[in-house]
Amino acid sequence: MILLLLALVLVFAALIRIRMLGYPLERDEGEYAYAGQLILQGVPPYQLAYNMKLPGIYAAYALILAVFGQSPGGIHWGLLLVNAGAIVLVFALARRLFGPVAGIAAAATYALLSASQSVLGTAAHATHFVVLPALAGLLLLLQADETRALWAYFWSGVLLGVAFLMKQHGAVFVLFGFAFLFSRLLRRGPEPSTGHLARTFLFCAGVILPVGVTCILLLRAGVFDKFWFWTFSYARQYAAEASPADGWRNLGFELPHVLAYSKPLWALAGVGLLAAWSRKEQRARALYVTGFLVASVLGVCPGLYFRGHYFILLLPAIAILAGAPVGLAMRFLIEKRSPAALCYVLPALLFAIPWGRCLARQAEVFFELAPAQVCKLTYGANPFVEAPAIARYIAAHSGSDERVAILGSEPEIYFYSRRRSASGHIYMYGLMEKQPYAKRMQQEMIREIEAARPTFLLVVAIPTSWLAREESEKLLFHWYPRYLAEHYRLTGLIDIPQSGEAVYRWDDEAATYSPRSPYVVYVHRRKA
Repeated sequence: MILLLLALVLVFAALIRIRMLGYPLERDEGEYAYAGQLILQGVPPYQLAYNMKLPGIYAAYALILAVFGQSPGGIHWGLLLVNAGAIVLVFALARRLFGPVAGIAAAATYALLSASQSVLGTAAHATHFVVLPALAGLLLLLQADETRALWAYFWSGVLLGVAFLMKQHGAVFVLFGFAFLFSRLLRRGPEPSTGHLARTFLFCAGVILPVGVTCILLLRAGVFDKFWFWTFSYARQYAAEASPADGWRNLGFELPHVLAYSKPLWALAGVGLLAAWSRKEQRARALYVTGFLVASVLGVCPGLYFRGHYFILLLPAIAILAGAPVGLAMRFLIEKRSPAALCYVLPALLFAIPWGRCLARQAEVFFELAPAQVCKLTYGANPFVEAPAIARYIAAHSGSDERVAILGSEPEIYFYSRRRSASGHIYMYGLMEKQPYAKRMQQEMIREIEAARPTFLLVVAIPTSWLAREESEKLLFHWYPRYLAEHYRLTGLIDIPQSGEAVYRWDDEAATYSPRSPYVVYVHRRKA
């Protein structure tokens, strides 16, 4: 029965995600897809696409593109499988801690919350790819603690190392795993041999192995300097940019959105945390899940930006805690020798009511709206719905070896068009930030574009594609109008409203059209 219920949860999650296979790529997905596409062409990360993300997510996307095809549907099939794996692991972890009924409730909770638009769950963000190996590593570490098998310590470390490679935030799960290992070894006391040292060494070696192999591969590819600059030097500046006051504002803005559809399940998780500590015999498990919760909260905090999709890292802990009171309530009723029907009905209602309310609040998104409508509802005037049409025009009017430059943060257009970027700066955000490398980055982008002489140069006149501020370096803004006037002519204009369909004007029509919206993408082609 338990496995049948788990299968039903997986079918539910799959049905939601199959409806959204055609969901347009947003810019993070576009970055990963473009980098993965380049890997399949033999181009290493950080050579033609600069970003602070670690390369694990690029490798994961390359694998998905190779298996499922280079399209949004292919990417979202990959996400469906990654999410299904995470659901099974949430079930397994909750079952180990609080019993099989808690496992089912936790799996159903994670399936629902991780698909929610409140955490941008439809998009294949790197946080989904952190969760899968992190849960597998922590589950294997629990098995290692029980069986004392040396191989399990090593492979647990490998999986947690992979979680870190998917996104820097994964480091918190490495630290949690090490803290759990260290505390358990201390509790066991001295051993007659060097067992403690061997287990610690194997775990740490496992963590280091995927990171070390990745560094060697990047060194051999000749991009290690770029990798180090973007993922450590620049990333350190990025993480330090927001002040604690900024962090509180960011959290105050984002948290209500995260909780918008799911407050009942988060409240149930709070009950679960209290219930886990309420019984003396549960204290060790309560301590574990509390530590996991703390680590997950810390995983959301780096940089104090609190992006919606960062909260995906917190969802496994919330799901397990939401399942805990269901399993504990059933156990309590059975111990009190309550009627059999009561033992099943009350825990089921305890879970079904909040879960059903959360589902009902999102029914329109899950079951009615088309993928493009959901994307527009979520991202407004960001040009994600329009990007495929722009890319088709570029692909139809350029050769496969010709370059494209985008003054804006829309790497999904490079991916769709299968054209390489004239500059490695595929995002404008770092160039607009108040950080010491901003001017150097703008100068580098200008040099790269002028050297590449791209066939198309796009200007994305949408604030969220730049996030420019008053104190931003203005060199790029002074340069590109003159460069465009001298070398390019307008051949495309996409007028994007906050809601509804965009207006596309190509070639001669573009020059005479007056945009009605302040959100416009301008497509320029190099003069003959």
